[in-house]
Amino acid sequence: MTLEELGWTPEFQDHLTALAMPELIPARIVRQDPYSYFVMTEAATVMAELSGRLRPGGGEAQDRPAVGDWVAVMPHEEGETALIHALLPRRGGFSRQRAGTVTGPQVVAANIDTVFIVMGLDGDFNLRRLERYLALCWNSAASPVVLLNKADLSEDLDGQIAEVQSVAMGVDIHALSAKQGDGFDAVEGYLGKGRTVAFIGSSGVGKSTMVNRLTGSETMAVGAVRGDDDKGRHTTTHRELFVLPGRGVVIDTPGMRELQMWGDEDSLRGAFADIEDLAQTCKFRDCAHESEPGCAVREAVESGTLDDGRFQSYLKLKRELAHTAMRQSEASKREERLRAKKFGRMVKAIQKHSRKRKETGSQD
Repeated sequence: MTLEELGWTPEFQDHLTALAMPELIPARIVRQDPYSYFVMTEAATVMAELSGRLRPGGGEAQDRPAVGDWVAVMPHEEGETALIHALLPRRGGFSRQRAGTVTGPQVVAANIDTVFIVMGLDGDFNLRRLERYLALCWNSAASPVVLLNKADLSEDLDGQIAEVQSVAMGVDIHALSAKQGDGFDAVEGYLGKGRTVAFIGSSGVGKSTMVNRLTGSETMAVGAVRGDDDKGRHTTTHRELFVLPGRGVVIDTPGMRELQMWGDEDSLRGAFADIEDLAQTCKFRDCAHESEPGCAVREAVESGTLDDGRFQSYLKLKRELAHTAMRQSEASKREERLRAKKFGRMVKAIQKHSRKRKETGSQD
């Protein structure tokens, strides 16, 4: 397996060279468990651990490796484990707001070229959730592609495709049945040597079944959805990268229960280009699209040319991003105050030490 097949580029080589540590070798994160990593080098796949400065408490969470990242490692003498010394700069990645009260991104998959947003044509079919995925994808530097799985279960396939086209403008859309293999050839068209694709979607939509088809083996465990609500059972419990010899690499991810927004409002431009274009023709530049006169967006909703559900989804995501930005600002201010206090304590400690040395010197 060559590094180029794994996605290694001259740009990553430049980053590695800049470290000026020739004893380090490149590796790609292929699996991330709660307390360990697995990395793939040109020679083998080995378990790895983080060096001290990369461990929790030694920096921001987004500064630690995620599946798909390239890292610089020092193999241990026995060759079965390695130590991760540095995370090489990412070429984009799919991120969401971390769950809980801490403000910051959780990198789901890094250095990806294509994000396959998988949606089931059963009880999983949800346009509002698809808009959320698309907004996050446009913030990832990767190209989104919508895969409508379980086409064999759809009672109105053409109608559902048309609905998806109404919210995924400019995005490739493919209907298929991963279980039966129908229409799956379309997925192969996005693969290629050195390219990385990632499967994103709810639990039970068929992501692992698709990975198994691509790898030609039962690489990932699969499970049926619950019969009462078409919800999946979260068969995949971790993110993992698989190599497809000569065809690139693929990343499988667990189903996401929470999909909080991360990024800035520019990410909405790709997912809601129709609304953003309408907003440019509003009477007021800072129109909030609520009760202002001359609001082109509200007029489109009232005339029926813009679906009100889509408009409300746009407003909801915009509010979430504004709230996240506010939390980021507050967190930055807290961190700045904390750094100032730490610096102040350090200065006092140095001054105290200096005084003691002078006193000791005067007594001598």
